[in-house]
Formats: sequence, C-alpha cells, structure tokens
Amino acid sequence: MRWNQLSEGSAGAPPALFGSDVVSRTIDTPEFRGVTFHEVRAKSIVNRVPGASRMPFTYTVNPYRGCTHACVYCFARKTHGYLDLDTGLDFDTQIVVKVNAPELLRRELGAARWRGEHIAMGTNVDCYQRAEGRYRLMPGIIAALRDRANPFSILTKGTLILRDLPLLREAAAVTEVGISVSVGLLDETLWRAVEPGTPAPERRLDIVRTLREHGIPCSVLMAPVLPYLADSPDQLRRTVRAIAEAGASSVTPLALHLRPGAREWYMAWLARHHPRLVRRYEALYADGAYAPKWYQRRITREVHEAAAECGIGPSRPGAHRSPEPAAPVEPAPTPAPADTQLTLM
Repeated sequence: MRWNQLSEGSAGAPPALFGSDVVSRTIDTPEFRGVTFHEVRAKSIVNRVPGASRMPFTYTVNPYRGCTHACVYCFARKTHGYLDLDTGLDFDTQIVVKVNAPELLRRELGAARWRGEHIAMGTNVDCYQRAEGRYRLMPGIIAALRDRANPFSILTKGTLILRDLPLLREAAAVTEVGISVSVGLLDETLWRAVEPGTPAPERRLDIVRTLREHGIPCSVLMAPVLPYLADSPDQLRRTVRAIAEAGASSVTPLALHLRPGAREWYMAWLARHHPRLVRRYEALYADGAYAPKWYQRRITREVHEAAAECGIGPSRPGAHRSPEPAAPVEPAPTPAPADTQLTLM
C-alpha cells in the first residue's frame, strides 16, 4: 500500500493526503469480522469536485474510504486503486477512517477564505456505513456545520442516520439541510445479492417516515435502477409506490452506470449469478460507463409517471429546508489537490 506516498509530500509533489501517523487495526468481532480499519489523520477534508464533473454540487466531505455496504455496483470502487488496494474485496473490507474529520472540518469552515458553500456528503461512499457506529464521526461533522450555519446534504442507505436526528433538527433550524435515501429496488433476494452490507430497503424507507414525522423532508434517489433485473414497469411502479407511501418529498431515478473498477466487479458478479444477461449488458454499455440515452429516458419517464400518479415528483433545486437565512461566512480554502480523487468525477 502506498501509505508512504500518501503521508510524505516530496519536493514539487502535491500535498500529502494523510499525516504520518497511520494506524491499521484488524477488528475481529462478529460485527466486523474480516474488516481492517486504517485509521489516518487527513490533511484536508473539504474536497472540491472537479469542474468537469456532472455533479450538482461543488464541495464534498468524505470521512471514509471503502465501504462495508459492499454494493457490487459501487462506482467509488476505483478510488481504492489509488492506495494499491483492489477495487473488489479490499474496497468492502479495507476501510480508511479519517479519525480527525470533525476537528479538521471545523477548522476549514472557520478559515478566512471559506464562503459557506453547500457541502454534500455520502456522494463517494456512505458516511453512515456500519463503521460509523464504531467511530462516530458524523455527530462532530454535523455539529461543525450547524455551528457555522453551513448548508449541507446527506445521501445514505444507512439507518444509523436516525441516531443523529436531534443534531439534524438543530442544523435544519439555522441552514438548508437536504436528506436523501437511496432505494433502487424492493426485491429481497436481489437486494441481498447486490447490496449485502446494507439495511433492507424497507428499513431505509423507515428513515423517510421518521424524518418526515420530525418535520425534516426526505427525498429518495431511486438508484441504481439495474437493467433487466429491476427495471420492468411493474417493478418500477411498485418501488415508486412504496417510496410515496413512506412520505418521500420526491423521487429521482438513476440508471446503473459502470465505471472502471465497478464495471469489472459487477460484471464478474453478473457472470456468476445471471450469465444469460452478460451479453445484454455488454451491448447496453458498449459505449462507456453510462447506459444509452434512450434507456435513461425510458426509466425516467416511467418513474416520473408513476410518481405523478402517487402525488410525488422529482427533486427540485431549493427544496431543502431553510427556516432562516444562513449567517454570512467568509471565502473558501483551496483543498489539497491530492484529495480530489475521492469525489465524484
């Protein structure tokens, strides 16, 4: 593993990503059997998304790298290759934990250059994966954002977010807070096969219900929609209906995309479990990581039609809560270039 390169900047090289005190611990408990946590002190935590990105946000915070959710399609798998770890099993079991994330964020939010821009979380790996139950980084992160009245959003599959409900309510009273839950399918057999480390889809919909009961709107990212496995009109309608019944403020579909790292792992899984679909996937994704436009349009149309029947719609800019205008804050720090590889590209 290139820990020495990540923790020791050389002359003319980009700033190191981590400090020199890297500690690896193998946790041998029933909950984390086979998982290794690499505890590091990051040198920066607010990451700027590259300008060429398709993402609708500019800054992210990612307290973890790798994810025990072990979703076979996860686009972030490629980032583990930067550490000389493989993008398959290592991504699921070798978890980098930025143990100083809360204190580092508080310092960066207070920098003279920071302008209080929106910060997105859960956009690379899930900040409420099971490791968060052990390390409890998110309470400190949310508290830092609350104290600066800094707008933020969280995308998650993890029910652990409900632990931080009081903090989320406090933050939503002073700034814009957007919460989204990812639910792409309901089929239990398929869920166990493609998202083995995640809470069940119904438990994720419980997050939506609970947040709504406490006055915090929650949208659903219906993602990913898996071609030929979870994309029939009946499957899409059933999923949208369950999302609407949970009280989601909106639903937005996203068809599966297969970037390098994720593509190889997902296609190997497909060959083992659904070999008859391999050639169809190869044809559908022949031109790159994204499904063709005609397929994306079909999924979007069918989901939006079903959502309209259920009385909900797609996400709209500015739909997050903002009871009071945020206090003015100061201009933005330039994050370390070495950490931009962690963001969506």
